[in-house]
Amino acid sequence: MQNSENNYVYGKNPVFEILLKNPKRINKIYIQKGIFYDNRLKKINDLAFQNKIQIQQTNLQKFYEYFEEKPNFQGVVASVCPVEYINLEDFLDIKKDGFKKIVILDGIVDPHNLGAIIRTTAAAGFDAVMVSNHRCAPITAVVEKISSGAVNHIPIIKTTSLSASIELLKKHDFWVIATQMEAKDNYYEIDYTDMNFALVMGSEGKGISKTILNKADFTVKLESDFESLNVSAAAAVIIYEAKRQINIKQPKSL
Repeated sequence: MQNSENNYVYGKNPVFEILLKNPKRINKIYIQKGIFYDNRLKKINDLAFQNKIQIQQTNLQKFYEYFEEKPNFQGVVASVCPVEYINLEDFLDIKKDGFKKIVILDGIVDPHNLGAIIRTTAAAGFDAVMVSNHRCAPITAVVEKISSGAVNHIPIIKTTSLSASIELLKKHDFWVIATQMEAKDNYYEIDYTDMNFALVMGSEGKGISKTILNKADFTVKLESDFESLNVSAAAAVIIYEAKRQINIKQPKSL
């Protein structure tokens, strides 16, 4: 086994969600010897059997060496293939009734924030999350755990250039909304309905790069500055405001 946490996912919900949505990612499942099988572990066992995935009873402490911190495995660890990313061109080719909504992450290097944003974006019914090869945390076991398996529910677009990808989005009738502390408009003053849009969130420290800001059609702020909220909380506020507006205007769209 390689010494990389990217090869493993832990926790009942993340492992269950992979089994449910993308079981081919799982090579093998390890369950703690002697653990009580609650309903979730029973479902994991049943789904593994249905998908012909091997389960091994073992001492999970041996997996600590593969993680920077000693996580709470909740009695289950899965050996997995990496998350499959999608190309932007392939995403744009996906047909959908109504408008598309995505979140673009610029410089989000904290895996907890990345996982939380992916979870919120998926829960709100958005269509994708875009990350860059550079200045962004990779999808690790920590990200999958924090997202509660949401990485298996929403396309993750990976790009080598956020700038070029945004230009391509704009050519496909996307409006770009960037968050900025100095913006004139509050996040709820923008009409998120009747358009394809990309919401850009930047890191707490550096924010969105100037190159990306210059490509934005709108910039928005929270009434309290972003220093009072971490980026995942700020993203949740704006994402659910957009969802609220869309649900009022088009109740069946999400």
